[in-house]
Amino acid sequence: MGTIVESTLVSLDGVIEDPAAWAGEYIDDEFQKAGLERLLVSDAMVMGRTTYELLARDWAAGTGAFADRVNSIRKYVFSSTLERADWNNSTIIRGDVVGEVRELKEQARSDLALWGHGLFGETLLKHGLLDEMRLSVFPCFVGKGKLLFREGYDPAYGARPMKRAIQRLIQDPLAMKILDGEVHPGDEIVIDADWNRNEMTFERSTPKAAATTVGARTKP
Repeated sequence: MGTIVESTLVSLDGVIEDPAAWAGEYIDDEFQKAGLERLLVSDAMVMGRTTYELLARDWAAGTGAFADRVNSIRKYVFSSTLERADWNNSTIIRGDVVGEVRELKEQARSDLALWGHGLFGETLLKHGLLDEMRLSVFPCFVGKGKLLFREGYDPAYGARPMKRAIQRLIQDPLAMKILDGEVHPGDEIVIDADWNRNEMTFERSTPKAAATTVGARTKP
């Protein structure tokens, strides 16, 4: 059975809309290498119409190893309004999103990659179908655009079981405290949830060091 892994780029003021317009200067070779490694072990990408149209705009004519993988990987687009999906290896899936995603996860042999947290991602989170969230936080203020969690977002969604959440700071000059451990630029904070014991464990990993446990707390 496959797992759905969401990777979302977010600004300091919580904006996730059209990251190509504001995150580009922070995307270095190391960041792309890590993204490529995750795509290479993924069976496919899943997305809604808006993400599909943005990615097709930004990557269809791209070159290089990363663009080649984005263009060649199988892409499942969940939309009831998109009439055509001409981007290479794209398939439109209509009907019951929740049921279709469950079936797709049953058939997958490894990860299903999801980029961004739009209405499609919100639906997966609401129904407990999102297994892992990876948030890359960029040191910039965008000022306007869709936020990671929109106004009126049901906080109960966060109570749905999720296997893992990862936050990565991108060249952030400000030190941040997570429990008893310092977080530095480039660090990843891995949050593993043990829902049977009602406990979450935080680990810090750096590009040059193995993961180190920095604290744990009981889920309220």
